[in-house]
Amino acid sequence: MINSLTPVLPVDRIEPSMAFFERVGFEKITEVPEGDHLGFVILANGEIQIMYQTRTSIKDDHDVLPNETDGTPALIYITVSDLDAIAEALAGFNMIMTERTTFYGAREIGFREPGGHVVTFAQFADEAMG
Repeated sequence: MINSLTPVLPVDRIEPSMAFFERVGFEKITEVPEGDHLGFVILANGEIQIMYQTRTSIKDDHDVLPNETDGTPALIYITVSDLDAIAEALAGFNMIMTERTTFYGAREIGFREPGGHVVTFAQFADEAMG
């Protein structure tokens, strides 16, 4: 039985990506330094967690990346109750998908967070506040 799933996203620097997620309610709960910056961090918003690790730290830990500067961006899909509040909180970040309504009933917007990963926020009609 699976109890949880948490992505670990490789980045060159954690701090810019952490700022992105802090804008939408995530808080840093664990950190591991790497020289003058963070090498690993766990961010949480309630029961939801996301982890970031620098590519150099991953290479030092596991040597799983073919090159510490390579890595495939992850695509993250997050459902929310107030899409407008998310859009307002992330104003100024790199929006790569303006609002759209999908055939499956979601209003969505998408961003490329500073670490290069694509984050789509979606609000379904039954999750709307009000």
